Amino acid sequence: MASRVALRRLHHPVFSSAVDSGHEQCVVSPGRLPLRSHLHRPRRRLILFPRFLCSLCRAEGYNTRWAKIILPRLIRKGNSLDNPVAVTIFFGANDSALKDENPKQHVPLDEYVANLKSMVQYLKSVDVPENRVILVTPPPLCETAWEAECVMQGCKLNRLNSVVGEYANACLQVAQDCGTDVLDLWTLMQKDSQDFSPYLSDGLHLSPKGNEFVFSHLWPLIEKKVSSLPLLLPYWRDVAEAKPELSLLGDGDH
Repeated sequence: MASRVALRRLHHPVFSSAVDSGHEQCVVSPGRLPLRSHLHRPRRRLILFPRFLCSLCRAEGYNTRWAKIILPRLIRKGNSLDNPVAVTIFFGANDSALKDENPKQHVPLDEYVANLKSMVQYLKSVDVPENRVILVTPPPLCETAWEAECVMQGCKLNRLNSVVGEYANACLQVAQDCGTDVLDLWTLMQKDSQDFSPYLSDGLHLSPKGNEFVFSHLWPLIEKKVSSLPLLLPYWRDVAEAKPELSLLGDGDH
C-alpha cells in the first residue's frame, strides 16, 4: 500500500554516502543491508556515490585522506533540487590501521579529524549544510578473528580495537564541533559488554547481521531528514480516475 510519505519529491536526490571499503556493503550490496529496498520502497531517487567509491576502494581500502580528494567529484554544487538531503560519512576502520603494519591505509588521528572536518566544510560549501550530514564511527574490531584473517594473508595483526576506539571518539568530537548527527557504532555494538563478533564477518568487515544493525540505527536518522520533503506526486487515492494525467502530470493538486 502506498503512503503519502512514499511520494515525496521524486526527483530530489535523497541520500549520498561515503564509506570506507570495510563497510561499503552496508550501502550497496544486494542481499546485505535492506537499505536500498527501504529507500526504494518510498519511491525516492537515490544517489549512492559509494558505487564509484567502492569500485576503487575494494582493491585497496579507502581512508579519509583519499575520500577528501575525490569528494568534489562526487557531490558538486548545483540547483537546490540536486542537493542530497542526507549524506553519511563512514570512515575510520582503515584510517586506524597501525602505521607500522599498514602504512598505506593508516592516517594519523589528527589528520583523520582534519579530513572529516574538511569534508563537512566542503559539503557546506556546495549547499549541503551540517544538519544534512551524518557521521558514522567505525565499528569495533574483533581482534581474534581479524588476526586469524591477517595470518591467512601472510601478515601480522594490523589493527587494534583500542586504537579504533580512539578514532571513534574523535569522530564523535568532530560531529559535536561541526554540528552534524552521528551514529556511534563502536559504542553501540559493544553496549553492556555484549559479544559483537556476530556483527563482523571476519573481525573487521560487517556481516549481514552487522549490516542489519547499522540499518536499524541509521535509518531513523535518515528518515528524519527526508520526511520533510515536499510532495511531488499525489497520494494514490487522490489521483483523478477519469483523467489521471491531470494529477500525475500537473502540480499534484488535482
